[in-house]
Amino acid sequence: MSYQNAPDGDGPLIVVGGPRGGGTSVARETPREAPPREAAPREGSPRTPFLSRRSVRVVGGALIPVVLLLVWQLASTSGAFSSSQLPTPAMVVQAGVDLAQRGLLGLYIAISTQRVLIGFAFGAALGLLFGAIVGLSRLGDVLFSPTLGAIRAVPSLAWVPLLILWFRIGEDSKIILIAIGAFFPVYTTVAAALRHVDRQLVEAGRAFGLGGVRLFTTVQLPSVLPSVVSGLRLALAQAWLFLVAAELIASSMGLGFLLSDSQNNGRTDRLFLAIILLAILGKLTDSLVGLFERWANRRWA
Repeated sequence: MSYQNAPDGDGPLIVVGGPRGGGTSVARETPREAPPREAAPREGSPRTPFLSRRSVRVVGGALIPVVLLLVWQLASTSGAFSSSQLPTPAMVVQAGVDLAQRGLLGLYIAISTQRVLIGFAFGAALGLLFGAIVGLSRLGDVLFSPTLGAIRAVPSLAWVPLLILWFRIGEDSKIILIAIGAFFPVYTTVAAALRHVDRQLVEAGRAFGLGGVRLFTTVQLPSVLPSVVSGLRLALAQAWLFLVAAELIASSMGLGFLLSDSQNNGRTDRLFLAIILLAILGKLTDSLVGLFERWANRRWA
């Protein structure tokens, strides 16, 4: 049996010879058609899983906050708590309106958000840098891992007196403290993930002439993208925690200052307002990291 190309290009001709020099027969092999690929179900189509539909996720995500709000309203109006212990939701809203009319609410939100974003940017960038050094270099691991591991164990409040002594009560001390809080989640997750990058993938990148920074940004960093995003989200949450620690002790503006001032003045309604605002802002900034994750997946995945 032998194959010959057909002159019309429809498919190869199969020439089959007899067992003892007999006649031959010719047959045309018809090309097999590739099975049709199923298109991915669109958002909202009947084939989309029920819990993956956007409307279901929005309603499901709002369910628990609504239930908590109802429970809060019932508990605050039942007489079991005084208004100084548990103000009603309407009292908290009124406190926010009062601060907004005085021009303080927007100012506090803007100042705290600015501090968090700047400190988070510096801390995450340094965490990515040192995570790459420790995760990719044995020498970097030997030099930096013990020291950074010891510094990571220092509580956030322990840094406040030292930073105030060095940088006074100003923006620098607060941003540095926030950067410290954002640094370690990124550093830890990136260093651990880069230690376990598939070596065959790295060798393939080197075979294509990649090395150094290009190899890191083209091969190694995309392969650990889920770990990087997880580290960024943890770092952002830590940044808000360290912001409150900084503003509680040494600040005259911001949401942390609003917490401390409300506690000193017995304004529980403003105390609840500050906590709710911190939760909302934390979720909004976390959504920004989610947008970055989508962009990075389209860019590198």
